[in-house]
Amino acid sequence: MIDYANLSPWLFVAAPVAIIMGYTVFGLSGFGATAITVPILAHFLPVSFLVPLVVVLDLGVSTLVGRIDREHLAKDELRRIVPWMLLGFVLGATVIVGVPDAYLRLALGIFSTVIGLHAIANPTLHRAISSLWAVPAGLVGGMIATVFGAGGPIYATYLSGRSPDKDAVRATVATLISISALSRALIYAVSGLLLHLAIAAGVVVLAPFVWVGVAIGRRIQVGLTQQQMRRVIGALMVFIGVSLVVRAVSTWG
Repeated sequence: MIDYANLSPWLFVAAPVAIIMGYTVFGLSGFGATAITVPILAHFLPVSFLVPLVVVLDLGVSTLVGRIDREHLAKDELRRIVPWMLLGFVLGATVIVGVPDAYLRLALGIFSTVIGLHAIANPTLHRAISSLWAVPAGLVGGMIATVFGAGGPIYATYLSGRSPDKDAVRATVATLISISALSRALIYAVSGLLLHLAIAAGVVVLAPFVWVGVAIGRRIQVGLTQQQMRRVIGALMVFIGVSLVVRAVSTWG
């Protein structure tokens, strides 16, 4: 899985930095770690190793954040979105698996960028969106999570439109990420992708940097107003969206 003899020495600098950066964002918003850590570390390690590794890290940290912030959890929203998210997992694994990655990345990138720019320009929630949006949010988020492991922006968009409570949005997104990560971890375990000593070693080595990042993110989040938080999430979505568009377009060259 990994050619240890040819590992770059820069990996030992890049990995802690990337993990702290990614999980600072996670501690702040409840999502986004994968979108930051995997593209950086893919310069040093195979994606087939990184994706299962990050899934295990996401599962641990999202479960922890969900438990710490459980008093803020929007349980009604969970009940609305989880069934559709699970159906989205199935559709992602069966229906859109044949669609070229470039088209899916481009569509998700444009969506994330537009929604992010809207959140930056309109940080105040004047009127909650309908709970019926839980259906497409769950379906699309589940499908995207299955293919890319990046359903967080979809869930955050829906929940930010439903609630002005930044703590509720973060706690609920983190819980949705934990459900998604658990589902994918089970799939990877059955397929054998998790059954490698290198992944277990990676989790042990990187876990302390995960907790450092989460602690930094949570500390930053406490000092933000709801309007500032929506702008931060919007900026994150723009970053994720633009990176997906660039990656999609680069494959056509």
